[in-house]
Amino acid sequence: MTDFIVIGGGIAGISAAARLSDHGTVTVLEMEEALGYHASGRSAAMFEENYGNTSTVALNRASADYHHNANGGYLTPRGLLLVAGSHQAQEFADDLATLNLHQISMDEAISRVPILNPDTVALAGLHQDAQDLDTDRMIQDFAKVVRAGGGQVITKATVSSIAKTDHGWQVTAGGTDYEAKQLVNAAGAWVDQIAALANVAPIGINPLRRSMARLPAPGGHDVTGWPMVMGVGEAWYAKPDAGKLLVSPADADPVAPHDAYTDDMVLAEGLARYEDMVTEPVTRVESNWAGLRSFAPDKALVLGPDPDQPSFIWCAAQGGYGFQTAPAASRLLADLVGGCTPEIEPEIIRQLSPARFH
Repeated sequence: MTDFIVIGGGIAGISAAARLSDHGTVTVLEMEEALGYHASGRSAAMFEENYGNTSTVALNRASADYHHNANGGYLTPRGLLLVAGSHQAQEFADDLATLNLHQISMDEAISRVPILNPDTVALAGLHQDAQDLDTDRMIQDFAKVVRAGGGQVITKATVSSIAKTDHGWQVTAGGTDYEAKQLVNAAGAWVDQIAALANVAPIGINPLRRSMARLPAPGGHDVTGWPMVMGVGEAWYAKPDAGKLLVSPADADPVAPHDAYTDDMVLAEGLARYEDMVTEPVTRVESNWAGLRSFAPDKALVLGPDPDQPSFIWCAAQGGYGFQTAPAASRLLADLVGGCTPEIEPEIIRQLSPARFH
């Protein structure tokens, strides 16, 4: 028997497992062949402190030092550029305030992203401190902490049953039984299904599809130094990646938990919104994919013991904020479970607690 079983090997589960290693032995169960296969493997990989609601921003800011300094740091400069048409002035002003951007001239915006179309883009705002995140290295570094603490990371372990025992929990996964005193539900889009298996009341997590297309560098430009570009209201975004350009329609369509794939029409509509704001047409899509961003009804993360079953611990509803919140979210979870005093403010903890749904 171990102290903790963590179900889910995305960034939420593996970071929680690493932090819980300070309080006991940990077994991580991941249903796929590798860690970070689903939402974590399909992330836009950005750290933008001001992105998200109040509790998410608090976690972002509490994670900043870790992102900058842990293991040599995980961040490289990128920047975030918001663009809008003249008819979108109010939406632009709202986003400018929410994301804490400052308005820049169109000349400066075009100097940063030369394909912006001056006939359709009239307004631009910049946040230079937005950063790229090395997401794969972060996952692997957290996994190293688990193993160094005597824990196990087991892949190809799909959970088929969960039973409460006199001593904790028994989980059957991949045909093998595992036992632990406490159970951490970090199963991403599948968290409510895991709760049901454990006879714990589900929260009502909503998996939302987010699609992405990889395009050749538009017009043969070197896109390496370009910022991430986003349309107002997050109607689309484009981000440089390994000499290519990733473009997303920023879709958020509710779907059942599954290995997500794009909807061709949704992707085409999003690419059209992007094309409206640039001078280079989309002539070829090299590849496309989708991931599931899972949200609680109030759009805040769910972190901590279940109020009716305290040995069942929620680490859920990361939405699109999993990587940027992971250092602080995992530390908070371990503090709550280990009886330590959290650094996060009590009001933020209340906003994140599973008790808000009971």
